[in-house]
Amino acid sequence: KADDLIYDKFNKIIRAKGNIVLIFGDQIFEVSKLEYSFISQKGYLLDVKASINTNSLMDDLSSNFSFSDSNKIESLLELNKKEVLRTPDKVENWIFFTDKMTIDGKKWKSKKAVFSNDLLELQQVKLVINSLEVISEAEKLRFKSSLNYLIFEEKISIPFWLGDRSLNKSGESFNLDNRWNLGYENLDKDGYFIGRKFNSIDISDNFVLDLEPQFLIQRSLNGYTKSFVKKGESITSDRVKRNTSFEDYFALKSQVKGTIDDWDLEINKNLNSLDFDKFSNAFRFKTELSREIDFLDTKWKKSFYGIYRERVWNGSLGEAEIYSGYGSKLQKENTWIVDGIKKTEFLSLGLANITAEALNSRDLVTNLKGNLFYSLDQKFPISIQDPEKKSIDISYRYIPKPITKGLSLNTRLEASSSFYGNGEHQEYLGLGIGPELIFGNFINKTFDYTRIGLFPFYKFGSGESVFKFDQNYDKFTLNISFDQQLYGPIILKSFGTLNLTNDSNDYGELIDSKISLNWKKRSYEFGIFYQPHNQSGGISFGLFGFK
Repeated sequence: KADDLIYDKFNKIIRAKGNIVLIFGDQIFEVSKLEYSFISQKGYLLDVKASINTNSLMDDLSSNFSFSDSNKIESLLELNKKEVLRTPDKVENWIFFTDKMTIDGKKWKSKKAVFSNDLLELQQVKLVINSLEVISEAEKLRFKSSLNYLIFEEKISIPFWLGDRSLNKSGESFNLDNRWNLGYENLDKDGYFIGRKFNSIDISDNFVLDLEPQFLIQRSLNGYTKSFVKKGESITSDRVKRNTSFEDYFALKSQVKGTIDDWDLEINKNLNSLDFDKFSNAFRFKTELSREIDFLDTKWKKSFYGIYRERVWNGSLGEAEIYSGYGSKLQKENTWIVDGIKKTEFLSLGLANITAEALNSRDLVTNLKGNLFYSLDQKFPISIQDPEKKSIDISYRYIPKPITKGLSLNTRLEASSSFYGNGEHQEYLGLGIGPELIFGNFINKTFDYTRIGLFPFYKFGSGESVFKFDQNYDKFTLNISFDQQLYGPIILKSFGTLNLTNDSNDYGELIDSKISLNWKKRSYEFGIFYQPHNQSGGISFGLFGFK
């Protein structure tokens, strides 16, 4: 559709102006003026306002603009929605603005483009992308940009680098995560650190390398480290205070992801010091090769894995160290709803060869371990008030979907059996039941949302593990959850596991905990969190998706 549309058949140039609407599948563009040559494959769009779906963007735009596309110009569609539905766990619909978009073959360019995931309005959050280039390749779209800005409430502007990103046909590779990482990790990094991810490096057609150098702020200020054992001592020994060198102030995190035939390969490495003398203590490694298979008329995840130096938190026993290991797992997870009762079932079978810290000493022991694990979680509605509709409008400032209020009862059935190469074994049956109460709408400015959850869990067990990291030690625990809106978008979230095992040295103490203070809005959530049990924390940020 356009107020004025001219097509030059001889030169194969299309020109249009005034209220132009272009539709490419799920992509909708409103422009004031356009010109495009089908011979040179060059042109431009002015005053562009668009609705973009990243899930189908590759299929819709990867081909060149052709004459058949001009026949897709239809009636004007309203881009700003009056009501929207949240799309859980993904952001695939965006509102897009730019003054001018140029087209040069398979390359689309804009000096400045604005994106927003909020389909109701643009004030809450915007992403301003500078020097945007979208390049169509054989199986993906590549995105390039320079320094960009994340703008909140039209007041706060935070710079970030998007770098080179790609979007494949499934839309899975495209994300807008900030490349800067500010965190707190006391055990391995001695406190506060800052990192920045480099642009992804294509190792081959099927593999991508991500690197994140980190500067360990607190370690450099202290001039010493408490993250390593004494030189020459076992890795299970107590960590001691050691002098640092310049290399100790830097760390490196890396990830390799790719596919081998139908298998997904992921390799994660962490190096918590660049001092070569500390390499064996500073290096941590984990890799997994996995794929989805059909087994017994259902979908399972089959995986093979290897680990070197993995920390595991085991309740009141504290931190345990797995020195090395390799093995295989077969697992599945299903979620369904029956008569309003939400059920989640998980089943796992595993076999591994592990070297880890022994249960009753600091020695490292090597043993074969087999495990069968099953769990069933259920959520029973007792007195629930469902929202009148699932969609939201502009009056919902703080939440991406309406609140389901009321009282529900959560239950958990858990069973585990483990056997070891030396003949040892341990088993347990776990049962838990507890209430969850939610009230408030999270619409008013003060104390309009509260969530309280209590979940006692008891294990009936026998036997004993060879290792410390998987010993069934805490027989009776109480999970406590409390979330409270304080003022406007500010919400306090907390969780803790209270140890109620009578013969435990940590009876009555929290053996697992997390507290966060979040700024929660309809289209995004920002938070600062800390986990006292393992002395770690950081900053969280997420965008919510709508349709």
